[in-house]
Amino acid sequence: MADELRARIMSGVLRPGQRMPTQAELVDEFGVERGAVRQALRLLQSERLLTDVSKGSPARVAPHPASALTGPGAPPLPTTVALGPRVAEAFAAPHVEIDALCLTSVSLNLALGEPLRRMHAGQLKPAKIDMRVLLPSRNIHLAFPVPVERHGDDDLVHERWVAHRNAQVQVLQHNLLALRTLHGVDARVSFRALPFTPPVKLYLLNGAEALFAYYTLRRREEEIDHEPLQMYDTEGTRSMLFAFEQGAGPRDTTFVEQSHLWFDALWETISSELVLTS
Repeated sequence: MADELRARIMSGVLRPGQRMPTQAELVDEFGVERGAVRQALRLLQSERLLTDVSKGSPARVAPHPASALTGPGAPPLPTTVALGPRVAEAFAAPHVEIDALCLTSVSLNLALGEPLRRMHAGQLKPAKIDMRVLLPSRNIHLAFPVPVERHGDDDLVHERWVAHRNAQVQVLQHNLLALRTLHGVDARVSFRALPFTPPVKLYLLNGAEALFAYYTLRRREEEIDHEPLQMYDTEGTRSMLFAFEQGAGPRDTTFVEQSHLWFDALWETISSELVLTS
């Protein structure tokens, strides 16, 4: 419930200063008890997205909700919530530089939706975009996703992951390179393959910010070839994203610098050409 309301606030469906629906209306919409509604509202207030939660009247959206997620002291939030606003801010620079290490790049594609929309609307126009993405190689035995019981199902799970990774790469390539044709932007995107399954995801924005999250595994069931299969997998879009900013103190600055050194070392040494064929 908090995730849905947060998304409405950040997308502008619920505007800054607007009154929220009443608790009774939220109970009816989400089919939960009033205590759950209060808990969700208090959580959003702790993230500085809502004000006046404890008063008798409905809460209000904060005057500047975007800064609550991207400004100094912003709390860790799910990747789908926190990454988009930060990527949109990065696209306001004349030269956009984004490095990403991840499992499939689905979160990155989702985060690019808003800045790309604003570019097509003429609201943003960076002169140059450079993007580098590190993804696991198709030739390795992934640590995840994998079946819980190994009975010859590994190939099916692996093939499905490869197809998903390749589809996300192709979407990313298409969206970035289309900016050359449509808007004359010098947009470049490069991919390299890693010989291991990354246990974390990392996004480096314009040399000034590092966004870091753990891939947390869980057991879930998915249908593959019309058969239910128990597997260990992660929902990377919901991984909690921690932000570190250059100049925000010795700890943050060092983390950003070391993250760049780590990414560059992987890119220049043990990574290889990314092959899209399954």
